[in-house]
Amino acid sequence: MGYLRNKGNRELLKGGTAATGPEGMAGSCSGQAPAPKRQKCDHWSPCPPGNFAYRILSGGGKGKRAKICFEDEQLVSEWNDEVGSGINIAIVNYKTGKLRATNFFEMWTGDHSQQMMDFIRRAPPGSLILMATHDDGSSRLKNEAKILVEELGSKEIKNIKFRSSWVFLAAKGFKLPDNIEKEKINHSDKKRNRYNGWPAEIQIEGCIPRNLI
Repeated sequence: MGYLRNKGNRELLKGGTAATGPEGMAGSCSGQAPAPKRQKCDHWSPCPPGNFAYRILSGGGKGKRAKICFEDEQLVSEWNDEVGSGINIAIVNYKTGKLRATNFFEMWTGDHSQQMMDFIRRAPPGSLILMATHDDGSSRLKNEAKILVEELGSKEIKNIKFRSSWVFLAAKGFKLPDNIEKEKINHSDKKRNRYNGWPAEIQIEGCIPRNLI
C-alpha cells in the first residue's frame, strides 16, 4: 500500500552568497542553529531504541481527515484511500511492526457496526489496533460495538457523542504499558468548537516497547 511521508522542506538562501571563514570554508550567514532532525511520525524527540513510534490524530472539521502513523508510515491519511468519515481503524502486526489491514466505518448514513466488529474480531492475537474518528463516529454505532471496543480497554467509547473527536490505541492478546497514551476524546461544544459544528482535533502519540510478547 502506498503512502507519502512529509520529509520537510529545506529553504535555500536567496539573493546572496554564503559567508566564508578564514580558511575559505563556507559558514553560517545567520549564526542560527541547524533545524532539528525530523523524527518518526513527527515526534518532537526520538523513541528509545527497541520501541515503535506511533501517532493517532482524529479528523477536524469537514475537510481534515484522520491520520494514523506507525513507525513513520502513514497507514491512514488524506494521501491514501484508506480514510473516511466515521471510525478509521488500522491493524498492525506487533511482532513485525507491519500493517495487517485498514478500513473505515461510516456511522452517519448507515449502520456499519457489524462490519466494524467483524473487522476487529478478525485481528489475530498479537495485533495493535489504532482507531480515530472523522466527522461523526457515534450516531449509528451500536452498543454491541461499544462493548467490544470497551473490552479492548477503552474508557471513553461509551461516552462518544455526535461528532466527538476520539482516538484510541489497543493491543489484542497482550497488555500495553500503563504509562503510554492510549485514548483521548473531545466533544462537540458550540461555544468552544474550533470548526463550525466540529470540535478541535485530538491526538495521542508515544513509543511502544517491542518486547511485550
